[in-house]
Amino acid sequence: MEQIEREIAAYEGLIRAHRRALHRIPELGYSEEKTQAYVLSALRELEPDDLRIFAKTGVRAVFRGNGTGRVVAFRADMDALPVQEETACGFASEHPGFMHACGHDGHMANLLTFGRWVADHRAHLRDDVVLLFQPAEETTGGAKRMIDEGALENPHVDAIYGMHVMPDVPKGKVAVCAGPIMAQTSEMDFVIHGKSAHGATPHLGCDAITAMGHLLTLLQTTVARQVDPCQQVLITIGRVRAGEQRNILADKAVLEGIVRTFSNRVYEELEASIRRDLEAVDAAFGTHSELIRRVFYPCVENDPSEFERVKAVLGDRFMQAKPKMTAEDFSYYQLSVPGVFVFCGVMDEAHHSPLHASTFDFDEAALLPGLALFAGLVDCSA
Repeated sequence: MEQIEREIAAYEGLIRAHRRALHRIPELGYSEEKTQAYVLSALRELEPDDLRIFAKTGVRAVFRGNGTGRVVAFRADMDALPVQEETACGFASEHPGFMHACGHDGHMANLLTFGRWVADHRAHLRDDVVLLFQPAEETTGGAKRMIDEGALENPHVDAIYGMHVMPDVPKGKVAVCAGPIMAQTSEMDFVIHGKSAHGATPHLGCDAITAMGHLLTLLQTTVARQVDPCQQVLITIGRVRAGEQRNILADKAVLEGIVRTFSNRVYEELEASIRRDLEAVDAAFGTHSELIRRVFYPCVENDPSEFERVKAVLGDRFMQAKPKMTAEDFSYYQLSVPGVFVFCGVMDEAHHSPLHASTFDFDEAALLPGLALFAGLVDCSA
């Protein structure tokens, strides 16, 4: 790692330039048109063997080796957040109300700079290197659309790697673990349809609010009594809507929440239990309920063999990661091919705001260990 890092240090100016240019033009999922144009322009200068558009605003570049190695893919997400920036930095967002508050500008800067490194070492490449710039990580999961459109094929990817800047990991460290590192998530709406009636004659209606109250209790009981207590599972209901007048039974109640676990199998079992809870409430109160799954990301689960490869490359930069209940659609790639997702530390004395905060910022030098990791994962021994 030390030898690679000495070489990578020469790319610091480039990684800063890319990050600051991209930070100025934040765009939401599937609207990353300026971002895509910037990425395409930067990649064309590197003359990849194949350059294509995927998932509307996504981009894939392929650099072919001599055919004796693996096909390794590296992914960066492209979308920003609807956050008004308050960093006061000299390269702040030029799009009012939008900001790269989750560090995706850093991810793209890292991957574009890595592309420059790959192009510089093209004569010695054994591996085929695939760079994936993916839209809509923050919303509907652009990873799945990239995969469905064939981004992991022609050439067929053998392994994939991704990173996320992390403000609770010290600058200079890269945190990773084998197995689950980020949770499965499902954003769910529970819609209870009842029957309106006057509050003085409740027997003539079906009270959606009373049914909602019982469902809230049942959901938490399901977690406490039907899930192995050794498994980390949570159900959070963050918003409820019901009723129009104080003396009228509500004919509809809506609960909006999330479900998170560190096991895709446990999630499947939990969803089945939740559906039984809905059936039980309907049987008791005469309501008709439906479960609407808005967004679903599987568990981000690092392949053990690929984890050992990453750990060996990191050397003393390695830090054992503690799994997080946050979610990432990188998990979809890992359902298709072995992969590893890492946390690149950006925490220092001057930068400590959390992800998604309007004040989130970092020193681009913190990206260099991630860049060195990507370079170390490519076989350039030809």
